[in-house]
Amino acid sequence: MTGTFINMGTVFIGSLLGIMLGDRLPDNVRQIVMHGIGLMTLVVGMQMALQTQNILIPLFSILIGGILGEWWHIDGGLNRFGGWLEMRTGQFFGDSDERSLTRAFVMASLVFCVGPLTVLGAIQDGLTGDYSLLAIKSLLDGFTSLAFAASLGPGVILSLITILIVQGGISLLAMVVGGGLGVVTRTTPWVVEMTASGGVLILGLGLLLLEIKRIRVANLLPAIFLAPFFVVVLQWLHVAL
Repeated sequence: MTGTFINMGTVFIGSLLGIMLGDRLPDNVRQIVMHGIGLMTLVVGMQMALQTQNILIPLFSILIGGILGEWWHIDGGLNRFGGWLEMRTGQFFGDSDERSLTRAFVMASLVFCVGPLTVLGAIQDGLTGDYSLLAIKSLLDGFTSLAFAASLGPGVILSLITILIVQGGISLLAMVVGGGLGVVTRTTPWVVEMTASGGVLILGLGLLLLEIKRIRVANLLPAIFLAPFFVVVLQWLHVAL
């Protein structure tokens, strides 16, 4: 859990700096910063998605995951939770229609918790206590949270809750499961396909940041868990990836 707490610390500091900086930036500057982040988000998502060794795995993961996400109303639930946080914390951050706390919370939570470093780092931290990967992620998230908070507003800081629950939860699960996971690296087949599926979600976030298309990215989250499941099943059936 050490890596998760470090990650939360950098996001907290980055968010505070971004909040202080954001009020001093003109609207057009905040907009171009957000568009720049959106473009880079597309690049990162594309790099992740292209890592797949079998395009059918992320394809079916996204399709089935999207159906499950719509059925379970994940996006709506996350937005309701964000709205609840907004009601409880809005008095501390101030109200802003343009920079909604809920929108900032949801987008920051997805960016900080969807990606290979989140899972790999959390598993490594939980299994061996080595938080080096999460330390790298913490540095990246710190700068990202600064840019996000400057453009999206103070709601970014609320993503600390998501980081604790998701990333911390994975570390705790790895501690409980122990050696059953074996050696997990970036080239482990289920990690590769999970990364590729996560890349598609990151692409969706990029489109959101660029205001090109409103995609309910949160409803695609089950794909991240379906991809490794499909890989394990195919390996059990001795089907080549």
